[in-house]
Amino acid sequence: MPEILIEYLPIAIFLGIAGALGLVLMGIPFALAPKNPEPEKISAYECGFNAFDDARMKFDVRFYLVAILFIIFDLEVAFLFPWAVVYQDLIEGSGIQALASLGLLSMLVFLIVLTVGFIYEWKKGALEWE
Repeated sequence: MPEILIEYLPIAIFLGIAGALGLVLMGIPFALAPKNPEPEKISAYECGFNAFDDARMKFDVRFYLVAILFIIFDLEVAFLFPWAVVYQDLIEGSGIQALASLGLLSMLVFLIVLTVGFIYEWKKGALEWE
């Protein structure tokens, strides 16, 4: 049995060195970093309101609305990349003009729906920041 365990010795040494190095690298900032936080450094940012407040406080929903709109449009634009990559093959490789036209038509409908949604949100004032 010890002969089999000796084969695992390099793995154990590697894991030991990696664990020790990880602990040392995580401990160095605690030992060397200055400990004089200024009020500006510990103030709330990115979200617009203090994080350590009452959980039932009122907050502006526009933060979440803009985030949701960004995710929606980001995902919809992500659909354009695969279509753009295969569109040339769709035109040349299919040999069927109707199939290439169907690919173009389906993307045009997708882009029209995307544009109509964007115009609707713009007109409703969802993108306005007062």
